[in-house]
Amino acid sequence: MKMPSKKDYGETVRLRYGGIDKEKKNLRISEADDMRYIVSDIHGCYVQYQMLLKKIHFTENDKLYVLGDVVDRGPEPIKVLQDMMRRRNVIFILGNHDFIMYALMTKLSAEITSDNYDKHLKKEILSEYNLWCQDGGQITAEQFGKLNYSEKLDMLDYIAEASLYEVIENDGKEYRLVHAGLTNFSPDKDLNEYGLYDFLEERVDYSKRYYPDETVFLVTGHTPTILIKGWEKPEVYRENGHIAMDCSCAAGGKLAAFCIETEEVIYVNGI
Repeated sequence: MKMPSKKDYGETVRLRYGGIDKEKKNLRISEADDMRYIVSDIHGCYVQYQMLLKKIHFTENDKLYVLGDVVDRGPEPIKVLQDMMRRRNVIFILGNHDFIMYALMTKLSAEITSDNYDKHLKKEILSEYNLWCQDGGQITAEQFGKLNYSEKLDMLDYIAEASLYEVIENDGKEYRLVHAGLTNFSPDKDLNEYGLYDFLEERVDYSKRYYPDETVFLVTGHTPTILIKGWEKPEVYRENGHIAMDCSCAAGGKLAAFCIETEEVIYVNGI
């Protein structure tokens, strides 16, 4: 799906995305708690998300890293976001679907009057909205629209505070977590040198190793593992220094959790 243009939404993101200012955000490295898990591309599958948390025996002492694309396509995207918002031990990494929701709902949830309608109901915005709905966003828009104004603002603020990346260390290994990939990648480039769209648009080439250091892993969602050449199944892909997490839960695949401490992968069946 076409991303919202930087011209239309760049200023809104710059003002509200205080948590992802690449000039201010330093590389963040998590210290071990009890257990740390990674999931990705929940896409509104609230029942499967809850089943997975139960299956891994998720507690308040654990941490859950969500690699974006929480919303769209599945039946209950807003309930997934609301659950994440209530948990202090969930670390939300922005996905392209989450960003599109944020950008469009920030514009279209404003009070529209005869004085400002031309700013909020531009042809380009309505076109982006229609494209989003066709790509699974309609159910998100409908459920978001049922929230009261305060709930809408809280949810948009929560998305605005999402990370673009996280770095986890364990047992001499380093896991670099992003949603989609790294545009204009260089192994010598720090993660804080990449911009917003660099994390949201690029599809990883899973056939090649990105980081020559074999103790460094790039952990991604976004690209369904069933589309990885030579793999082509709804299970976590772990080759060439990659850990690919999108197992197509909303399309009949699975929802997966990767445990940092044990390197075990736990699944529940998707829709």
